[in-house]
Amino acid sequence: MSYQHKYVDGTNIHFPVGKVVCIGRNYAEHAKELDNPVPTEPLLFIKPGSCVVSLEGGFNIPTERGSVHYEAEIAVLIGKPLSTKPSREEVLDAISGFAPALDLTLRDKQAELKAKGLPWEIAKSFDGAAVLAPFVVSSTFEDLTDIGIRLSINGEVRQDGNSAQMLNPIVPMIQYMAGCFSLQAGDVILTGTPAGVGPLNVGDEVVLELAGVNRFESVVR
Repeated sequence: MSYQHKYVDGTNIHFPVGKVVCIGRNYAEHAKELDNPVPTEPLLFIKPGSCVVSLEGGFNIPTERGSVHYEAEIAVLIGKPLSTKPSREEVLDAISGFAPALDLTLRDKQAELKAKGLPWEIAKSFDGAAVLAPFVVSSTFEDLTDIGIRLSINGEVRQDGNSAQMLNPIVPMIQYMAGCFSLQAGDVILTGTPAGVGPLNVGDEVVLELAGVNRFESVVR
């Protein structure tokens, strides 16, 4: 079944599924846990829309390709075009919703690519590599520097972070991205992951939350 953006009430969001713009190492503790330097400027990479799948009903991982790591992130849905140097007001007006998401990574392959100084796309852009829950409307959050993201696996909390910990807050982050390349309605921003990443296994029971707002259960196939 093909993926379609939707809100938590089940309403389809009639934007095409665009690119997924990600920021790496946006939480200092996550950078440290993987023994990576903390970036001095935003570290961006892009996943194609073809890798997006729904969290609901379970999702598949490519176990034949080595260790698959979870990275819980706050996803931002863009609803209006942004380019060049958008103002804070333009960015806020362009945000259509927020959702918890999983940025999946072929960690063994990523380590191999990094060691060779090569791009990460093979490790980050496989089919199913961006797992999205339904979105809440943008007005749900008055303060974008206080959004909680939490991931539990088999009843154990593995990641518990807040946008207050981001090295690049959501609005300045999107302003920077739009200054690098145009953003379109239907694009998704993945805003980085807090510490606690690790491997997923088939059969894992997953609970992904925007803390205090919504909670989604799923299973790894």
